[in-house]
Amino acid sequence: MHIIYHIGAYFLFLSKVFSKPEKIKMYYIQTIKEFDKQGIGSLGIVLIISVFMGAVVTLQTAINLENPLIPRYMIGLAARDSMILEFSSTIIGLILAGKAGSNVASEIGTMRITEQIDALEIMGVNSASYLVMPKIIAMVLIMPAMVIISIFIGVSGGAIAGSSAGAISLSDYVYGIQFDFKPFYITYSVTKAVIFAFVIMSVSGYHGYKVKGGALEVGKASTKSVVYSSILILIFNLLITQLFLT
Repeated sequence: MHIIYHIGAYFLFLSKVFSKPEKIKMYYIQTIKEFDKQGIGSLGIVLIISVFMGAVVTLQTAINLENPLIPRYMIGLAARDSMILEFSSTIIGLILAGKAGSNVASEIGTMRITEQIDALEIMGVNSASYLVMPKIIAMVLIMPAMVIISIFIGVSGGAIAGSSAGAISLSDYVYGIQFDFKPFYITYSVTKAVIFAFVIMSVSGYHGYKVKGGALEVGKASTKSVVYSSILILIFNLLITQLFLT
């Protein structure tokens, strides 16, 4: 019953979030700020994780493809498809659930316990929409771009690691990342990024908005937002994979 209550409350919260804005200009300014905060602010960790993911995948693939009958360019192909299909969307989604999601939940939760949200309601502002909608819009627009950057950086990191370790020549690696490329895989990865971005911001916003109590409850809400966002990302990852690739 507890889960059913939260599912119903979450969808009621979304209906409030996506109600018609009072002043479009206010939301536009907030969305631009969220672009910088959630997107540019998270770019550093995305780049670091991506380059190391690409390097590790390339080296592990090279170690496991020692059969002389398997061409070496398959290392590049495996690294490319691993980054596009799984790592750059799912792993980055989980990382952002921890970084951006917890930040949003604690920010909105703190506003709730300090009665700033009540003040917005008294002024006639739809607080749920004003606080959460710009975050969702910004993340939904910026996360696909971050995933594309992650794919590029990850594949580049694999090229550097593979050639530096002598596991594969740069020419073989480049041939591998070009071999049998399916553009639909990019569409699949970007679709996952959009859905994950929506899940992260909406679930985190919900848990922050519903905080009751004091600072301890804000911390609990932040933790819950990361846990539930991560679980939903994994569930949607499975569903989207079955829908798109099977």
